[in-house]
Amino acid sequence: MDDDFLPPKQVITEYPIFGTVGSLAERRWRGDGPEYVKTSDGRAGRVFYRRSAIEKWLDERTVQTGGQRAA
Repeated sequence: MDDDFLPPKQVITEYPIFGTVGSLAERRWRGDGPEYVKTSDGRAGRVFYRRSAIEKWLDERTVQTGGQRAA
């Protein structure tokens, strides 16, 4: 798997489970979304997500039939 750096717009296009750019930003603010990279401090910093971080976050939330968390 390539470990691309995806901007938020591309994340929501490829992973519609995240909803909108705003809902993805809210997850960042709450600290319950996938890990991300910010290019600089403050509002001027651009945000990117590693594809591997998104896949890891999704894997951690995958539930098997019967309510068991997938290994």
